[in-house]
Amino acid sequence: MAAKTQFGLTAVDTVPLHEKVYLELVRALMSGRFAPGQKLTSRKLAKELGTSDMPVRSAFMRLQALRALSPMPNGSVEVPAISAEGFSQLTAVRTILEGSATELAVKLINGNNLRAIRRHGAELTLAARKGDIDDYLRKNYDFKFSIYRHCGNEQMIFLIETVWMQAGPFLRNLTAGFENLASILDIDYHEEALAAIEAQDGERARAAIVSDIVEGAAHLLRHVSFTETRN
Repeated sequence: MAAKTQFGLTAVDTVPLHEKVYLELVRALMSGRFAPGQKLTSRKLAKELGTSDMPVRSAFMRLQALRALSPMPNGSVEVPAISAEGFSQLTAVRTILEGSATELAVKLINGNNLRAIRRHGAELTLAARKGDIDDYLRKNYDFKFSIYRHCGNEQMIFLIETVWMQAGPFLRNLTAGFENLASILDIDYHEEALAAIEAQDGERARAAIVSDIVEGAAHLLRHVSFTETRN
């Protein structure tokens, strides 16, 4: 809800439309709403977002520069496929950045922050038990970034987001190899990470997040076919 001024006026939303569209697509990529190899058109996304084509095309150009989308000859874009080697490289980068962000955040998280992290953790567990992969990926994003955004380093957060835009679509395949999604909790360390944050143990929290990333990636590499093309 928009803030009220002292005169009772509603503050004007100054965030440009093209920036809102860009941020919505970034969140969609990071939370696995788009699948690897999926083709996207500005017309269809504009219709879903309730905008014209122009802000969507602007977002496409920015996301191509970050290697989050690949251009197609007909003007549409594609969520890039990736090789197993490329995915392994992204995983290595994630462990460094996200592990560091977690350890830094533990020193800065206060009571209000911790309550939000607890809520996101509980929602993540519930999504897994319900067997809802879309909800699980959204809650996974919410939980992890509710930690990372308290690291006190905006450049680190930007780098984490950039890597997540490339890796996020592949997380849709986490259901492979499981009879039901609840089994994903066997390779999910968010409860261990939360316990370490509550204990203000940055080193243990880092280790839990790293284990979560590494074991999830290993599961994908065992059960998912990656492209032969090296990214």
